[in-house]
Amino acid sequence: MIVFTLRCAHGHHFEEWFHSNADYDARKAAGEVPCPDCGDTHVGKALMAPRLNKGSSAPQPACAVPDCANGMCPMAARG
Repeated sequence: MIVFTLRCAHGHHFEEWFHSNADYDARKAAGEVPCPDCGDTHVGKALMAPRLNKGSSAPQPACAVPDCANGMCPMAARG
């Protein structure tokens, strides 16, 4: 399942769940994605912010790079 933020031709934003991107395309083409505010079926994907899974803040185990063991992980410096 995937959720898209959609926008109708009248500027209303709403979210809708789909089984896949192909499911969205098929339902949109069939006019089966109405705006809940006005009923308009001329909708498109709106810009969306990514949803990040903010899981545990526990430190990750060190990898095989020797510098990781002393807290100088070259991969950690990228983020």
